[in-house]
Amino acid sequence: MSANDRNTLVLALALTPGIGSKTIAKSLVRHDLYRRTPREFLTLPEEVLVEEYRLKKGQAARWVAERTERWSEAERVREELVGKGVRVVTAADDHYPTLLEGMDSDPPGVLFYYGNERLLNTSTFTVLASRGGSEESMQQIERMTEDGVLAGETLVIGHDTPEYQRAAVVPLRWGAPRILVFDTGFIHALGEDLTEEPFRAARLWRYSFDPRTDLVVSAVPPDRVFHLNGNKVRDRLVAGLSRRLDFAYLAPGRNMERVLISALRAGRPVRVAETVPNYDAYLAQGAGLVFVGDEKTG
Repeated sequence: MSANDRNTLVLALALTPGIGSKTIAKSLVRHDLYRRTPREFLTLPEEVLVEEYRLKKGQAARWVAERTERWSEAERVREELVGKGVRVVTAADDHYPTLLEGMDSDPPGVLFYYGNERLLNTSTFTVLASRGGSEESMQQIERMTEDGVLAGETLVIGHDTPEYQRAAVVPLRWGAPRILVFDTGFIHALGEDLTEEPFRAARLWRYSFDPRTDLVVSAVPPDRVFHLNGNKVRDRLVAGLSRRLDFAYLAPGRNMERVLISALRAGRPVRVAETVPNYDAYLAQGAGLVFVGDEKTG
């Protein structure tokens, strides 16, 4: 099976509305079992896709109706990606990050990488906060991020919220790398040539995005803007790729609290700051207490 054809098939499926990442990953596993080529997949009728690949009837019908168009689109996108260094990774690949599978029962089946993939094997951490925290909690985000960076850890952080942005610029002050997780395609976030620094405030230290230093990850195809549940998928990726999760602020019942609970259940180290309301309740569930500037945790 041609690696190029396989990547083209993954992209073509990912570019088809209604076919999600998990469906793609499962389809690839079955596809390998049947030992069919990607080109053969393009000829399969709807009933085979439903019975053998377990696609839903609506998914199979849409794929059959659009597959020629989507394959051509995927070939064009892939040709552009190869020259720019973007990689496609699926849950069926050996190098899919096991960290995600260790925390998320339904991780994205398709990921796009651009930049320094070696960062995934370093001591990663994240600093998270619900929206709407005080300026004190925003300052705590910076202090906690700086502590991790100065300890030689790699920050994993999201995009497009003030809380994420507050943390994302800290590594640049020290010339440290970052793993940035987007809820949109790379081209939308980094520009057509993938060189724009996505955080305006960060341009004080680094005007252009440097793929030799940083890594960006997204579940969204590079030339797409929107992804269904993009914000939640982004937050799950940030948490899943982090070997430790620190929290500067939590709003009860909201997504970041759910992320914390999922991390504790997965056995991932979790710490909370005193700027988190009722932080002692999280300590009782197994979280540690952050002492900024001190290696100890409570």
